[in-house]
Amino acid sequence: MAILLVDDHPMLRLGLARLLMQGLEGVAVIEAGSGEAALLKVAEQLPGLVIMDFDLPGISGLETTRRLRQRLPQLRVLFFSEHAQLGLVRQALDAGACGFVSKRAEPEVLLEAARRALCGQAYIEQPLATALAVQAYGGQAADVRLQDLTPREVEIFLMLAKGFSNQMIAQQLCLSSKTVSNYLTTLKSKLQVSSQAEMVHLAIEAGLLQLAA
Repeated sequence: MAILLVDDHPMLRLGLARLLMQGLEGVAVIEAGSGEAALLKVAEQLPGLVIMDFDLPGISGLETTRRLRQRLPQLRVLFFSEHAQLGLVRQALDAGACGFVSKRAEPEVLLEAARRALCGQAYIEQPLATALAVQAYGGQAADVRLQDLTPREVEIFLMLAKGFSNQMIAQQLCLSSKTVSNYLTTLKSKLQVSSQAEMVHLAIEAGLLQLAA
């Protein structure tokens, strides 16, 4: 099974190729440094999965995905990008991508996304999946205030609502305790709550605790 890596940074492609070949059994990796090169590579050798960056010289990763999916609707495309704004995630999915992982994610997250994509499944990195759900129906289920949270704020909000202490959150997310405290202050302001108990109530009303479990 071949995976096509589309990214304009050769060193990053090298590292990703090693990760994928070590982490996924029976995988061969081919590379392209631009959207145009990706279109040629797919025409020459149909891969089982394309891992695509947004920022490419020439045509963008988004336009490359649209063209690939028009030619080959069955082709699986997974976005792997440093840009994790929810608007871009939605654009990637609308273009036909089967998943999205940010470049800040742990290596195992990308491997899991690739495994699922190769099996025909969709995969969106948490907390992006939760943040998308908040925007999709969180305002109807609970409160439009949730829609103003960033993906990182959603992640910390859910951890707080599930009873994680500031220290536990700092350890899991590799943040300082001060940074987590600052996030907590921002969350209380954005959500207009004064306690962790109110956060729990808001998360339950939105159905987000069950969603993120």
